[in-house]
Amino acid sequence: MLLTILLKHLVRNGQLVVIDAHGKTHEFGPTSMIANDRGAATQLAPVTIRLHDASLHHQLFLTPRLSFGEAYMDGTLTIENGASVYDFLMLLMSNVSTTPRRHLLSLFVHGSGTLLRRLQQYNPIKRARRNVAHHYDLSGTLYDLFLDADRQYSCAYFGLPSDDLETAQARKQQHLASKLLLEPGQKVLDIGSGWGGLALYLARETGVDVTGLTLSVEQHKIARDRAEAEHLSDRVRFELRDYRQEAGRYDRIVSVGMFEHVGIVHYQDFFDRVRTLLSDDGVDLLHSIGRSDGPGSTNPWLQKYIFPGGYSPALSEVLPAIERAGLWITDIEILRLHYAETLRHWRMRFRRHWAQVSAIYDERFCRMWEFYLAACEAAFRVQDLMVFQIQLAKRIDTVPITRDYMAEWKRLHPIDATVDSRKSKTDLIAAQ
Repeated sequence: MLLTILLKHLVRNGQLVVIDAHGKTHEFGPTSMIANDRGAATQLAPVTIRLHDASLHHQLFLTPRLSFGEAYMDGTLTIENGASVYDFLMLLMSNVSTTPRRHLLSLFVHGSGTLLRRLQQYNPIKRARRNVAHHYDLSGTLYDLFLDADRQYSCAYFGLPSDDLETAQARKQQHLASKLLLEPGQKVLDIGSGWGGLALYLARETGVDVTGLTLSVEQHKIARDRAEAEHLSDRVRFELRDYRQEAGRYDRIVSVGMFEHVGIVHYQDFFDRVRTLLSDDGVDLLHSIGRSDGPGSTNPWLQKYIFPGGYSPALSEVLPAIERAGLWITDIEILRLHYAETLRHWRMRFRRHWAQVSAIYDERFCRMWEFYLAACEAAFRVQDLMVFQIQLAKRIDTVPITRDYMAEWKRLHPIDATVDSRKSKTDLIAAQ
């Protein structure tokens, strides 16, 4: 079995048992503790997998980044003896993270998708709409079942270890708002406004006028309904429009969890457009998943099944485009394990509502999404994914020279009422 060649060299920590399609057992790895190349220690659960199709003996060796996910989706690879797919992915990814970057095995496992990434990430408006629809125009009930009541589908901000998902997502919005220096009456553009939660929060909390842009038909409808239900339609508008089609001038621009869909080919267009839309004394805030290990490529399974056209960039790919656009970088913050914790909450909620999701779609869809959430969580814990927030301005003196204003804004805008409201909505959704 070709797969044994790969696993013999890869699994140096943790314990993996593979039962092949002929019923033969193969054991790999002697220990249960691993220290990855970032210095973090991770406890690894022992894992047993069973292969139900003999073709996997070579497919998993030849295309591991694609075939492991497909086999789990199709049910031809199952996890045995009480372990989970998350345990399995943590074991594999932790071992990959200890392999030297220039090692032949590391290159084989990570792949060399950088050769095709510019073509994969070419996202003209028509293609961008199609890519967004693939993921965001799924059943609204699906997202209700694992997101918080505000439908925040981006990295939460865990101020305390005890924070639940509703609290952490409220802290995220508070944290973002603290960097925008908002004043009543200002015009704000939200690029990639999702289901409208951030735009509505900013309008309620600060009295600003918000225009939200999305390419998702489902998100657009729900966001507009929410604005009308909250009697905020006069100050919060949602448009089904690409950022490249937007005109006008805005005092503040914010984009959360959208930049991953822009594509490296379009980074210059994005920041040039931000500069055009931003007033002379304006502030822009970009929140995006990134990678700490330099330029790379999107996992082929994720590219095919979850986020076509998507890519999480290294800062070294983003900053040159900002510089060429003539914008000041006034603040950069790196959020490390916050997204791992967010994904843990999503994954556990998804598991609890498996039957409801299966009733909407099917078991294969459930396994696909479980693999997606588990793989992303593991990548944030033991590999090189992180989140960055970049604050931008046209002028050197637009933003205060210390960060004290952020703490002051949070003091004046506590999250208690917001959290209580969201927990009540979450309880209602769970009861239904």
